[in-house]
Amino acid sequence: MFSPPRRLSRRSQTSSDRVSSHLAADLPLQPHRSHWRRPLWAGLLLFGLLLVILMLSLTQGAVTLSRSELWLAALRQGEPSHQTILWELRMPRLLAALLVGSALGMAGALLQGMLRNGLASPFLLGISTGAGLVVVGLVSLGVWQAWAPLGAWLGAIATTLVVYLLARTGSGVSVERLILGGLAFSSLFGAMQSMLLLLSRDGRVQAALTWLIGSLNGRGWREVTVAGPAILAALALGCLLSRQVNLLSLGDELAVGLGVSLTRSRCLIGATAALLAASAVSVAGLVGFVGLIVPHGVRLLVGTDYRLILPFSALGGALLLSTADLAARSGSVELPVGIVTALLGAPVFIAILYRRSAISGGL
Repeated sequence: MFSPPRRLSRRSQTSSDRVSSHLAADLPLQPHRSHWRRPLWAGLLLFGLLLVILMLSLTQGAVTLSRSELWLAALRQGEPSHQTILWELRMPRLLAALLVGSALGMAGALLQGMLRNGLASPFLLGISTGAGLVVVGLVSLGVWQAWAPLGAWLGAIATTLVVYLLARTGSGVSVERLILGGLAFSSLFGAMQSMLLLLSRDGRVQAALTWLIGSLNGRGWREVTVAGPAILAALALGCLLSRQVNLLSLGDELAVGLGVSLTRSRCLIGATAALLAASAVSVAGLVGFVGLIVPHGVRLLVGTDYRLILPFSALGGALLLSTADLAARSGSVELPVGIVTALLGAPVFIAILYRRSAISGGL
């Protein structure tokens, strides 16, 4: 007669409970009605806020459009100037903000789930900075319009591989080394970007600075049509990877025991996050802190299941960046959207660091 092992630690029991809970979450057998009530209300709240921001973004600006004027312009009727403002200026800029925000939000959620660390983000790990270095180089050469998306993606992939190899240890990947390596490469790439600016012509310095700060000013249909398909495809792929992220968040040993290939899963998740970050950089430049703070807010709303966190992070990122862009251009002087997101994200990042240090004594 088979008897269970005598020594079963409390840690093993806790891990088993976590595995059972996650496996149970993947089985749609007799779902409890209240299980989806909280995400439903959260989704309605985010969609409602997003509709308000969309309306304000299309009507407010240097020229205020009333609802009737907006409706006529949307139907290609009314004043020609109103049609130009809506279709050539505000509509592509708003779509760019939605695409970039959703890409950064989901990229941050993917990295935080894969690394099991709430401080992971495309900006912090150097992925955005690596993509931005290539874009700044192309801007300095004057060929960025055609090659920026591909160059940004290659720069993001190369940075991801280098940082990942630097963080590898004999027992796996060190999260501390991953974050410190990302910060080191961010500083290195920042110095290289400054050198490229010094060597660039005067007429191209302003364009390169716009990419470094992060801005949506002047973004048109060209940027949306070039980067939009890649972002939408990566968003769909990220949602399909939610089960792998759920299992990786349990820990390497438990994930391997459940039949997950760590190398393949991390390569898919990392490549998807890099594609999202690179596409966002190719449109708006280095917009920081969106991928850091959005997943934390989403977890407060929907819990820890990445089947919900990933799509909600995309929605929350779109809401955050469109709101920041609306605030950036509401004053007498338009600010780059990267400054607004930094003002919002830096205090949240400091609070996360303080909370983690108070709980565990460090990263």
